[in-house]
Amino acid sequence: MEFKLGKAPARPDATKLKLGTYLSATNLPEVPLVFGYGSPNSKATRVQNWRILGNDIYSNCVWAGAAHETMVWRALAGFVPPLYTNTVVLWDYAAATGFDPKKPETDNGTDLQQAAAYRRKTGTADASGLRHKIDIYAALRVGDVDEIALATHLFGTVGIGVDLPNSAMDQFNRVEPWSVVSGSTSIGGHYFNVCGRNSLGNYLVVTWGRLHAVEPSWLAKFMDEGLMYSTFESLNSKNLSPDGFDYQTLMKDLKAITANGQLSFGV
Repeated sequence: MEFKLGKAPARPDATKLKLGTYLSATNLPEVPLVFGYGSPNSKATRVQNWRILGNDIYSNCVWAGAAHETMVWRALAGFVPPLYTNTVVLWDYAAATGFDPKKPETDNGTDLQQAAAYRRKTGTADASGLRHKIDIYAALRVGDVDEIALATHLFGTVGIGVDLPNSAMDQFNRVEPWSVVSGSTSIGGHYFNVCGRNSLGNYLVVTWGRLHAVEPSWLAKFMDEGLMYSTFESLNSKNLSPDGFDYQTLMKDLKAITANGQLSFGV
């Protein structure tokens, strides 16, 4: 089965804030081998029905990923994950990019930083009409699988953009972990969220309506951008910012950049 992609080409340094700037190595927790969706005791496993959310027909992977991320955050906070449908996910895709399902030439995918700015100001709507916003976001180091593990462990899930090789589609259809295949060629940009790691050391991602395993070497090779998000949606009354993460300084820096007009697209 063939699926759609939908991530616009990566723009290095489009997101000015870098996650590594706000991490204190002395206070950070050790990341266990198995965590998140890899652990049967994780609250994240409350999400059982991911849904493809239109990404088999349209190039809206960034918006399907945003819905999947919100589902994880709400589950981690102890709430029932919100329901998303093709209609509401495509509505945000249209509102943010000008996509019109009646005009195939407008189905051009989404710039990752622009989507993050939209999610911060407007938020994405679930099937009930409730909008879910992110509060802050910062770039991950490209190809750094250890930082991906740390950020996922701290914040529940992170968004990853890749230059997808054609071998990945075949491996997905065969339910095989994504691994590097010599000679594979690019079929375009794709976006998904990482939400854990299993006992084999493979990262667990959500794409095309399913949880899928990804070998670290594959992620390191094909990742071309990534974002960490923080949202109060993931917190319950007893949760605070993770130890070793300078949340307040990041908030100040984000406000300063916004005030200087360095972030556009509706921030």
